[in-house]
Amino acid sequence: MQSVVDFLNGIIWSPALIYLCLAAGLFYSIQTRFVQVRLFREMWRLLLSGKKSEHGISSFQALAVSLSGRVGTGNIAGVAAAIGFGGPGAVFWMWVVAFLGAATAYTESTLAQIYKEVDDGQYRGGPAYYIEKVTGQKWYAIIFALATIAACGLLLPGIQSNSIGNAVELAFGSGEMIDTGIGIISATKIATAAGIVLLLGFIIFGGVKRIASFTQYVVPFMALAYMIIACVIIALHITELPGIFAMIIGDAFTPMAGFGAAIGWGVKRGVYSNEAGQGTGPHAAAAAEVEHPAQQGLVQAFSVYIDTLFVCSATAFVILITGAYNVHGAGETFLVQNVAADIAANSPAFTQMAVEKVLPGVGKPFIALALFFFSFTTILAYYYIAETNVAYIRRTLKMPNFTFILKLALMIATFYGTIKTANLAWGLGDVGVGLMAWLNIVGLLIIFFMGRPALKALKDYEAQRKEKKEVYTFDPLKLGIKKATFWEDKIKNK
Repeated sequence: MQSVVDFLNGIIWSPALIYLCLAAGLFYSIQTRFVQVRLFREMWRLLLSGKKSEHGISSFQALAVSLSGRVGTGNIAGVAAAIGFGGPGAVFWMWVVAFLGAATAYTESTLAQIYKEVDDGQYRGGPAYYIEKVTGQKWYAIIFALATIAACGLLLPGIQSNSIGNAVELAFGSGEMIDTGIGIISATKIATAAGIVLLLGFIIFGGVKRIASFTQYVVPFMALAYMIIACVIIALHITELPGIFAMIIGDAFTPMAGFGAAIGWGVKRGVYSNEAGQGTGPHAAAAAEVEHPAQQGLVQAFSVYIDTLFVCSATAFVILITGAYNVHGAGETFLVQNVAADIAANSPAFTQMAVEKVLPGVGKPFIALALFFFSFTTILAYYYIAETNVAYIRRTLKMPNFTFILKLALMIATFYGTIKTANLAWGLGDVGVGLMAWLNIVGLLIIFFMGRPALKALKDYEAQRKEKKEVYTFDPLKLGIKKATFWEDKIKNK
């Protein structure tokens, strides 16, 4: 199975997708006149404002839900993998894809707000919705929805739970080895998998508002605690930081693992971590209650910064400062070997060992705990995304009990992912991320040339800001934007 997954990833994550992600980010950065820089202060203001309603959640809750998807194992194990396979220079390309990707995140999240709908008492939206409404190609939207259900319901949860299982096992030992029908598995991993699935079931059967309520408290807490520990470690080695920066920048262009490897792994893990262009963030953006679609687009753009420029960078600095990493070369060779050869780069081990070096006895269990919160909330976000696409599919195909089946399938996938090998779990997840990225980015570019709705919304929002409006309004028909039925009805009801 590993060889089949590797073969698929070789096709999906070809250089074409790597450069498409970078090109799309650069294209939308230019088209929005680098909105991620110009309106940075406005992002902060919007982040702390906004109210929820009976149909939707607040901007901050929507940010928390999308951050719970962005801030996950990619920030700990993903960064380690980028360094392990692409060298320190891969971190630079994670920064690049985050900076450019913020413009892509603005675009896709604004589109999700423009074309959202009210479904069963709550807001729904995402790439499937805006692809259908703008392009009229329902078949393409259905393909995206099905790919997203498969990715977020079956393939991606296993990465998150696998990292939790590996981190807990490294922190507390494997315990007794148990011979099961799917192989010999440690008692620690089985117990961890069971605990995750029980808690997961309790929350996902409670609906999106329970997910939002849980994540708005957990996400800020877990990110802050992790950043404090990382900053303490960096502060204790502050004299080494300039050298680490120089190594990252230098290796990005003359890297030890090859220029292509640094770009490839940096973009691959950067997109997985911050999700810009992947098409997952817009689902939470659509659920927010805002006065103007561009407002949530700006909030979502800021979440990319939080994820990669803050959290991922902290992880990278901690790993590189403490030297707790290897860099894989061709075959079984190592270009850099600072830790044991059998330490998997696709696991959270590099990060755990780095923190353990500075905080003996604390590092491994702390990272295991942080990773639990990071990854568990990401699994919740995946469920919400998959559920939204099930709701979209149900508009065309009447499939009773589809949502219930999705919940069971996600719980089974989470359990299975916890106990399997890291390479297989990450390989399956990369297939899901790659499929969604291809479909969504191509859709975004088609939409741009068919009417530029996200740019029209930005221009309208900036005009109202210039007029210092106290209450913002959005009239899609006035801007030449069609099929934005939610906003059209809102204008009529006023």
